[in-house]
Amino acid sequence: MNARASRRFAAVLALSAAAALALAPAAWAQAKKPKAVFKAVSHDFGKVKQGDVVTHEFVFANEGDAPLVVERVETTCGCTAALISEKKIAPGRQGRIKTTFDTRGYAGRLAKYIYLVSNDAENGQRELSLVAEIEVPPSARIDVDRYNVDMGLCLEGETPASKIVVRSTGERELKVEMEHENVKFFSGGKPLPSPFYLPAGEAREVELRFPPQARTGVQRDYILIKSNDPVRSTLSVYVSRYVVTRKELRELFVKYEKALKDDRD
Repeated sequence: MNARASRRFAAVLALSAAAALALAPAAWAQAKKPKAVFKAVSHDFGKVKQGDVVTHEFVFANEGDAPLVVERVETTCGCTAALISEKKIAPGRQGRIKTTFDTRGYAGRLAKYIYLVSNDAENGQRELSLVAEIEVPPSARIDVDRYNVDMGLCLEGETPASKIVVRSTGERELKVEMEHENVKFFSGGKPLPSPFYLPAGEAREVELRFPPQARTGVQRDYILIKSNDPVRSTLSVYVSRYVVTRKELRELFVKYEKALKDDRD
């Protein structure tokens, strides 16, 4: 190799070395990543009495080599969660999430979920879970045969009525109150007392009597039913109807008279 070629080769080696040294810090910096590692991602409370409020702390560590930044903590309904440590967690340091679950209104085995949203490149949304077996003591239970009542076509000035059946399906006596400012409630042709009581396993047919219909068109109402059912203490029954005038009714009859006659034939 001549002197000129040797000098060129040496220059290339020097430039390559300089470039490698210049790029090394950048590559090293890009390799730094945060990593959230939990001691446990699920907690089972076991058997819990309905109405109890239970808590648990999830502990995690940043086992990466860059700061872990917690953007937010999300939960499903019935559960609350809050980050009780700093939002920015240095490598090697720990974070904590305190969760609270109010079991009122829940029964049986169920799971609630919490999500830690962070800058963890491998798992930016970490799912955590709380599991519990909610024990319900003997109590009243309510059921209604329908929650949507379509009364169909009603005439202006008419006092429409419809019926629903309320059932006591629990192990305790059911106490029921029905509410609507314009609707009267009857059972067996007599005004229904408020509240009324149903022994376990029994049912009662309730008649909903509406006042004379003064407005035409689609009419909607919600009947509220309150009870001592610890799971469903308030229910609503949706009642709809279409109110027409006598003139509109005659026009409808004329319009569809031929079709009705053809059906009879």
